[in-house]
This record gives sequence, C-alpha cells and structure tokens, in this order.
Amino acid sequence: MFERIESMLVKEFLQLRRDRWLLMRLVLPLVIQLFIFGYAATFSVHNVATAVLDLDDSQASRGLVSRFIASGRFTIVDAASSQAGITRDIDTGRAVVAVVIHAGFQRALQGGGSAPVQVLVDGTNSNTALIAVSYIGQIVTTFASQATAGLQTLRAPGAPPLVGVQLQERPWFNPGLVDSWFFIPGVIGSLTLLQVVTLTAFAIVREREVGTLEQIMVSPIQPLEFILGKTVPSFVVGSASVSLVTVLGALWFGVPLIGSLLVLAAGTALFLLATIGLGLLLSTYSRTQQQAFALNFFFVNPLFILSGFAFPIAAMPRALQWFTVINPLRYFLVVIRAVFLKGVGFRVLWPDFAALAILAAATLLISVLRFRRSLAD
Repeated sequence: MFERIESMLVKEFLQLRRDRWLLMRLVLPLVIQLFIFGYAATFSVHNVATAVLDLDDSQASRGLVSRFIASGRFTIVDAASSQAGITRDIDTGRAVVAVVIHAGFQRALQGGGSAPVQVLVDGTNSNTALIAVSYIGQIVTTFASQATAGLQTLRAPGAPPLVGVQLQERPWFNPGLVDSWFFIPGVIGSLTLLQVVTLTAFAIVREREVGTLEQIMVSPIQPLEFILGKTVPSFVVGSASVSLVTVLGALWFGVPLIGSLLVLAAGTALFLLATIGLGLLLSTYSRTQQQAFALNFFFVNPLFILSGFAFPIAAMPRALQWFTVINPLRYFLVVIRAVFLKGVGFRVLWPDFAALAILAAATLLISVLRFRRSLAD
C-alpha cells in the first residue's frame, strides 16, 4: 500500500515540477492579490467630496468648517449659498456629503444650548455614507467639547459649571485601528480556500478528461490510495501558500504575529483538510474542467461572502447565519485573526478547532464515498 501511495506522490510532484506555468499560476496570483487587498481594501475614507452651506457666517461656523478641512477626510468642493445649491451638488454627484450650518449657530453655542448641524449624505454608496457620517460626528463632537471648555472660562465665578461628556476610545489588539491588520489575515484564509479547492478539483478532473483516470483505476492502486496521492500535494501546496502570505503579511505590511505558530499550523492543517475535501467533492460532480470551474465559482464565492471576512455574520438573516455553520472559512478566520492579533491558544479557540475537525472529517468522508460511486457510474 505504501509503495503505491509513494508512486502516486512521486508522479504528482513530478507533474508539478514539470509544469512551470502551473507553479507561476499558483504563486503569482496569490502574491498579487495579497498586495491588492493589503493596499486597496480599507474601511477608511479620505477626500470625501463635501459641499458646505454656512448660513451663520460666524467665527464659530468658519472654525467648524476648518476642522473638516484639517481632518484630511473631507474636501470642500462647493461653498454653496443656498439650499438649492446643496441639493444640486448631491443630485449631480459633485458632492457626497453636504453640511448645513444654520443661522444662529454661534449664538446658540455661546449660550450653552443646542447648536444643530444638518448633514445630507448621498446614500447610493451606503458604506461610504456611514463612514463619512461617523467622521462628521467625531469632528462635531470634538469641536463642541472644546467650545464648551472655552466657554466655561468666560462664565461668572458663581455660575454652575457646564456639564459635558467626553468619550475616550481604547481599541484593544489593534490600537491604531490599522485596516491591514484586519484584512491581511482574512486574505490569507480566503486566497488559500480558492487556491486549494481549485487545485484539488482540477487535478482529478484533468485525469478524467484526458482519459488517464480509467488507466489508473485498472492498475493495482485502490481508490483511497489514489485520493491520498492527489490530496497530499494539494496539502503541501496549501501549506506553502499560507506560509508565504503569512511571512509577507508580517514583514511587508507589519501585521503583528504575537500568537503561537503551533496553533496557527494546527488550524491551517484542519482548514486545508476541509477545503481539500470540498475540492474532491466538487470533482465528483464534474466531468470536464469547465464544469469544475463553474462549480468552483458557484460554491467558493458564497463561502467567501458568508465567512464574516467583509460582512458581519451577526448582521445576516437568521437562515444565512445557520448556513455559515458549515463554512470552514468562518472558523479559520477566527483562528488566524486571534493568533495574529490576540495571541490566544487552544484553550480559547477549541470550539473553532472542533468545528474545523468535524467539517474536515465530513467533507473527506463524503468525497471518498462520492468518488467511489462516480467510478462505478
């Protein structure tokens, strides 16, 4: 048995070594996508096109507008003179955000009362709109707090103090809220899923398509031995890919890896086994590489969307939240982010390891049974 498996492994690795373009297709897209996500994927918003309507035209209102400019988050594209100008800027797409400072702003601020500021946002891009509104809220709150503190020094000695609330933020594990620290670990899991599932599915379908699968099956090798010979190279390639992008993420993008490499290796191994099982399962339903590509696109994209990488699982409908339970990428993202940023170990992550182990065993078992049945068809 071991001799036959060894022969299969030698055959597979020889094919990988001879196909230099395959190695380039495995490594180059991985590195390119890592850099694209590392630099382009961000929750931060800069230079938001902003229109301002200052109906108060006071020192306080001009000071507030200067805060928007100094933040670097907003670019004033129009100092409108009327509400119609603001509406036109939003309708034509010239401005994404419009800030309206009503008359009496400075008087209300000096009196210690409410000095409202109206914000109009183009909601066609809801993500940008929400982030921009959050930035505006922070700027206005800081401005009002500092104005209140300055106003207190001008009050009469016996006057009661103005009451204010100061919010102090303290982000844990990512003090600077660096976006790449969030995205890079997620990219590692997502790209590995795509690469390993594609490599495993295409490796078996290619044998079927060129007619060598039947020749191998009539040889003394058993179906289980054949599957092991096909999956071990995928496991090795997947491990090398995770190692490569982990090193690049830590050294190039400065993502801290403060956890145990042993914990990361164990989680990666279970995740790779689950994804290999999924690739094998897709191969049993495919007769050609075109069919494998279509199935791969059909399954991998939903796994990416329902992993929690970009969209919070808690915000999804209840039915989709239940569907994420069978998604191995969901658990691996928890493991890899926790190892990178929190430094926690098996004692905390054991539920995710257990889920990955169950999914790996289930997908591999179902794939082997399906593969045996497909050979008999």
